[in-house]
Amino acid sequence: MSVLQVRRLRVYYGTPAQPVRAVEDVSLEIGEREVVGLVGESGCGKSTLGRGILGLLPEGARADGEVLYGGRNLIGLSPKELRRLRGPDLGLVFQEPMTRLNPLSRISEHFRETLKQHESRLSDAEMRRRSLETLGRMGIPPTRFDQYPHEFSGGMRQRIMIALALVLRPKLLVADEPTTSLDVIVEGQILALLADLKRDFGTALLLITHNLGIVAESCDRIAVMYAGKIVEEGPVRDVFANPAHPYTRELLRSTISLETTELHSIPGAPPNLIDPPPGCRFHPRCPDAMRVCAQLEPVEKRFDQVRRVQCWLHGPESRIPAGGELPLEREAIGVADEA
Repeated sequence: MSVLQVRRLRVYYGTPAQPVRAVEDVSLEIGEREVVGLVGESGCGKSTLGRGILGLLPEGARADGEVLYGGRNLIGLSPKELRRLRGPDLGLVFQEPMTRLNPLSRISEHFRETLKQHESRLSDAEMRRRSLETLGRMGIPPTRFDQYPHEFSGGMRQRIMIALALVLRPKLLVADEPTTSLDVIVEGQILALLADLKRDFGTALLLITHNLGIVAESCDRIAVMYAGKIVEEGPVRDVFANPAHPYTRELLRSTISLETTELHSIPGAPPNLIDPPPGCRFHPRCPDAMRVCAQLEPVEKRFDQVRRVQCWLHGPESRIPAGGELPLEREAIGVADEA
């Protein structure tokens, strides 16, 4: 069963010139106890999608489409209704925990404020018990409960942020780059904690990350995002073994492993989302680009119930006009021709 269904979600940021189309026509489902990895380069809209799902967009941003949770569309709910859902139902782990924890408040005060906001009937003793139990699961001893954020290492602050999200036992957790700036040992500890979430809390998780190694280790499914669109989605094992979209393939080629003998990078950069390129947004950088890619947006191709891709390499040919506007042979153009 699906915990969350995102259907044709769009998020625009207002600018003095034109709107920035940060998320464009995105659909995504997250099932019970499922971990979905959302990957892509910086600026592709991953964090905006996560915040759009939770209704945490800044002033001047607009969203439309459907974000269905418990049969309700979160798009259009009042701020008061959304605040009731955030915490007990929908949780968020931010990047950079030091910037999210109040340096003037003890860790105990952070937990007390969170629980009072959503479960005001709890006694002080019950709040303390719940807080220490959740922190204990994150490896934080009770002797440090009344300390300040600056007295903790970066990895411990990130564990505290995860504990603050989990103390309310949400059904869905959005983790936005939870291992950014952490060393590999602490990163491994955080990943182990995330792997325990669905076992101990029954939590579904949307994991936003640049790190494909994290996705391989921790996720059930992967969604690859480029220039505001999800271009490929499927089980992690299948996508890693046989990527269907050139962008996914290039991301995997750019990953460094023990077998790496030569560095690889994707030429160019993600497009300006105020005025994205026509057709497939990846075509100016794509080594397999064809003329049709620059003129028509690819339609979604489903291989089965759990695997989908948006790429002209997989058809369908029926979208190409027969009147001569585009060559039926889908002539290749290459990156150099587009430049």
